[in-house]
Amino acid sequence: MKLEIVTPEKIIYSGDVDQITVEAVDGRIAILPHHVNLFTKIKPGELHFKIADKEQFLAVTGGFLEVSANKVTILADYAIHADEVDVEKALAAQKRAEELLKKSEGQLNEREYAELQAALGRALLELDIANK
Repeated sequence: MKLEIVTPEKIIYSGDVDQITVEAVDGRIAILPHHVNLFTKIKPGELHFKIADKEQFLAVTGGFLEVSANKVTILADYAIHADEVDVEKALAAQKRAEELLKKSEGQLNEREYAELQAALGRALLELDIANK
């Protein structure tokens, strides 16, 4: 089946795959060739796909997945391959977000707090996927 992973910045992957596993809002799903049509929201987490016996891992911060006519399209807010993660940069982002959350406790509005939580989540996700 054909897989295409697209972010606002670029096409992350486009090619044939044998299986895709991703976190959907209703739980982790695996998609095999000739899967029934499906449209669902995906949650931040690990996405991996198999080509023959080789697996590729990506971090995805959310988006949408569509399965139609043996093609899977993932429109992601952000996605990165495990081997492209800059571990030092992710560690620095984690530390910065944690420090700001501690220092600003009770002083942030909802939006600022959500943005810091999202930055922390993204850094932790990148670090997790880099270890794959």
